[in-house]
Amino acid sequence: MKLLLPAEFADELKPHLSPDRYPDIQLAWVDSQGNFEGDPSDAEVYLNWFYLKSATLQKVLAAAPHLRWQQTPSAGVNHILTPAYLERKILLTNGAGTFAVPIAEFVMAYILSYAKSLPKLKDLQDQKTWLRSDSAAGDLPLQEVEGTTLLIVGAGSIGQEIAKRAHAFDMRVWGSRRNPDPLPHFDRIVGADEWRSLLPEVDYLVLATPLTPETRGMINAATLRLMRSTAYLINIARGAVVDESALLTALQEGWIAGAGLDTFCTEPLPEDSPFWSLPNVFVTPHCSGFSPRIAQRTIALFLDNLWRYQNGVSLRNLIDQTAGY
Repeated sequence: MKLLLPAEFADELKPHLSPDRYPDIQLAWVDSQGNFEGDPSDAEVYLNWFYLKSATLQKVLAAAPHLRWQQTPSAGVNHILTPAYLERKILLTNGAGTFAVPIAEFVMAYILSYAKSLPKLKDLQDQKTWLRSDSAAGDLPLQEVEGTTLLIVGAGSIGQEIAKRAHAFDMRVWGSRRNPDPLPHFDRIVGADEWRSLLPEVDYLVLATPLTPETRGMINAATLRLMRSTAYLINIARGAVVDESALLTALQEGWIAGAGLDTFCTEPLPEDSPFWSLPNVFVTPHCSGFSPRIAQRTIALFLDNLWRYQNGVSLRNLIDQTAGY
């Protein structure tokens, strides 16, 4: 059996795939631009690099007609599931779980930054200004997160890690998912179509849902109008789950208090985007999943799935390509 592997990952992968350990496996390599080292034509398994480009995937599909299973390190797979890909009926598994811890920590950073006015405090430090306020409505509004309500739309692996940390801060944690069975650290779980009814009671709304035809643009003007004027929106999912024009209006006109945005419809975010300069927006460059431990988690998941594939055991994180996740 031949594996087609990312050239950028070669130094990390080769020690785990030695001939002594896998005598029946051959290796070929492809870089992020779609340049091959070795013959990919008989490759059966493909592990792609992070930030898989459409052009690179197309080159791989054309050069490797016998592919049966692809492992992608990303959690989202909307960029892979094109009509041409679906026709190939390749098993697809994703990296769900590998990014959950750093993203969950990032969500808590957004929440605490907003509640404790950290950007304003940093500005005061830069100005060498000592400002205090005894009033929650004063020049330095500081809030507590204890007792506030957090709604996580998408209670998958990332959502559950967020809930675990929010629960430790004594927040009230609600979630939505297709299967609304109870989960640890959630005070309430509702079905995927019920979460909008909760918005008038929510202080923090976190988007952790996959991008599918059903979720595209789900945060629109009507949705934002349901939220409190003091509510804070956090998007660590995909930019296209949000109608950015409606969000921009909501932020400028005070429908909601602010937003922490790690992902956008167009990335990198264009220099002329108004999101850069809005005082109530925390823009980050799609980096919430970054961690030096991601590589080792990705390799561990791939090796576990490789064993499963070889032994006819169900693969972890197998994508329902009809549902899109």
